[in-house]
Order: sequence, then structure tokens, then C-alpha cells
Amino acid sequence: MRDVRSDGRGVRGEGRGFGRWPMYLFLPPMLAFMWLLSTTTSSAQEVKPAKLDTSWPTFRHTADLAGVASSPLPSKLKQKWKITSKDGFTSTAAIVGEHVFVGALSGEMLCLKLATGEQVWSYRTLDKVEKNTFLPGFQSSPAVTADGVFSGDEDGVFHAIDRKTGQKKWTFASNGQIIASANVVGDRLIFGSYDSSLYCLKANNGEKLWQYQTEDRVNGSPAVSGKHTFVTGCDQHMRVINIETGEQATDMPLERFLIASPSVSGDLLFVGTHESEVICLDWRKKAIVWTYHDEQRDQPYHSSAALTDKLVLIGGQDKQLHAIDRATGKGVWKLATRGQVNSSPVVVGDRVFVGSKDGFLYEVKLADGTLIEKHQVPGRGISASPAVGEGCLVIGAEGNDGALVCFGE
Repeated sequence: MRDVRSDGRGVRGEGRGFGRWPMYLFLPPMLAFMWLLSTTTSSAQEVKPAKLDTSWPTFRHTADLAGVASSPLPSKLKQKWKITSKDGFTSTAAIVGEHVFVGALSGEMLCLKLATGEQVWSYRTLDKVEKNTFLPGFQSSPAVTADGVFSGDEDGVFHAIDRKTGQKKWTFASNGQIIASANVVGDRLIFGSYDSSLYCLKANNGEKLWQYQTEDRVNGSPAVSGKHTFVTGCDQHMRVINIETGEQATDMPLERFLIASPSVSGDLLFVGTHESEVICLDWRKKAIVWTYHDEQRDQPYHSSAALTDKLVLIGGQDKQLHAIDRATGKGVWKLATRGQVNSSPVVVGDRVFVGSKDGFLYEVKLADGTLIEKHQVPGRGISASPAVGEGCLVIGAEGNDGALVCFGE
């Protein structure tokens, strides 16, 4: 269905009083004044719509990249709408308010109405395309702020787009492909590039505040906790960078290639490796707490982990979704699919959602990994991750005429 969503945020606090007569008429003067003051303040606060954190503005929802949604989903998902793009989607969408923002491999950044999928605006990575060439595509997932949409492209250009109009605000050129999605910290944007650098730019004008040079390509998005950002990449190091200064606070050699983005919680960082492991690091002590390895299937992890209080959830190229005990690193359950799971799982209440290269979105019970339902997404498999916001789930498929599908009520 294409029903326009209603968020149900009505005006409360009306009809106050004592019968038909105001309460203050029955109170002494001083108490009446205090009562009027308190009710006026209360009414003003209640009439204003509540600010509910039900959006999905960046790649993994929050700066720590934990992959846990704050918006509920209906118990039974139904397809609301779908659109297709000639080259499909590998970028994870953003959902903010009444709109969906998603980058396509065709080189377009799209703003769509969440209720219907109707296009609001389209932004192209290049104004003109020369003959026998193509637009650089968006693999980086958009980061959405109050007034901007930010993402990097295959040619290494980082784009700032006006959220309302879809017009270019500014661009910044790195020297390598940008796959990593940006993280937002106040008025700063932090992202990595294939030129082996981590960049920090001002969101309003693209001014470079600092650049940290690693020793190889940066694939994953930087996690953020407090005043630190964490970058992992092909140089086989885990680096902790001070957000204010751009200076390295910690360097931990791992001797493992890292394609996935890390997830961080307090002093602990969780990340899958290209060497078929999932590792938990204490980044302050520069120590590995535990290592998880599935001896039956020796395949890399390019998925980014979702974190709950008890579990680490991550997809593998072994075609499985893994649930790992967060404290011990022991396997809890596994769910088998028919394709590589490079998509990063998302936790929604007592359920987990993840895409597979077999072309299905899997809906799974968080407690024991029991399959609830599979939802097909037309295309040639899913490597994008689910975005969950405003009561909807949006995910895209890659390949010719890959679809972007919105599931909801």
C-alpha cells in the first residue's frame, strides 16, 4: 500500500481545569500564581511535538556503528513500494523524517518520499558526462544532517548536497576512491579514502581541518566514541585518532586485513577480519580480548558487527549470520543463507535483519537465530545493509535493474 504514514504525535495537555471553572479561582493568591506558572510551562512543553529518535541518518545509525535501530517495525513486514536503478544499489540508505536518501551505482543521489517512493530530487556526481564514459557511482552510504546530505563517490570526490533542494553545496577531492561512509561529530565530517587517508572536514563549507595518513587503503567507516575516532583498514592496524587534533592516540598492529567497519562500546572494539576471524579489542590496553573463528567454514568477514548487551552479530562470506557471546567470544547460534553475507545486520527489538547475496532479506529471532521470514529484493544479490527508521525498513539490491525496496505496515 502507499498510504501516507501518520506518526500519531498529537497535541496533549488540553482540557485542563476544574469542571468549567479554572482551578486558580479556588486557591490563595500566591499558590494561584505558582499553579498558573507551572501549568503554563507544562502546557507549552506538551503542545510541542516530542522529538523521538526514530530516524536512521547514517550508515549504522549511531556514531559508535552499533547497528541497533531505535524505531520499531510492525510484526509483519509488507512491501510498501520499490524503485529500480539501472546499476542497482550497494549503498545503505538513510531515513530521516518523511524522506529516504540513497546513493546509486548509476551516480545519482536520490531523495524519495518515505510514504510512496516518489522522487523528490536527484543529484548527479557530474554535471556533464563525456561520450563513452559514465557517472562515478555512490558506494559510500549517505550521512544526513539538519541541512545536508554527504557522501563520497568512486572517483574520490566527497559531495555535500543541500538536503531540501538537492543542489550542490560543495565538493572535496581526495586522491582515491571513497567507499567508506562519513561519520558526523558536531559540525565535523570524518571519512576514509583509498588514498590511505582519514579526513576531517567542516560540514558547512568543506574546509579540511586535518588529514591522517595511514599506510594503505581505508575501506571501513570510522567509528566514534567520545573524543576519539577509530579507523581500521588494509594496513593491518587499528588506530585511535583524536577528533579535535587529528593526532594518533593509539596504534595497535593487528597483522590482519580489515575490510569491515569497526563497532565500539566503551573500551571495547569489535571487528571482522579478512583472515576469517572476528576479534574483540581493548583499545585502551592495546590487547585482544578474544578471537572468534568458525572452524567448519574458513571465510572472510566483510560485514560490520551489530552490538547488543549480550551478543555480537556479524555476517560472513561463509554464507552465515553469526551470533557471538559478547563477553566470551563463543558462538551462540548461526543462520545459514544461500549467499555471502556482506550486508551488516541490524537489531530491531527482538529481531535481526540482514541481507544476503542470494537476494533475500532475512528476518531472524535475536534470541536463538530462528528464521522468521525471508523477503525477496529484486536484483543480483544484496550487499547493502538495512536502514530502519520511522517504522520502515529500506534496503537495496545490486546488479542490472537492482531494486530499492521499502518494507513497513
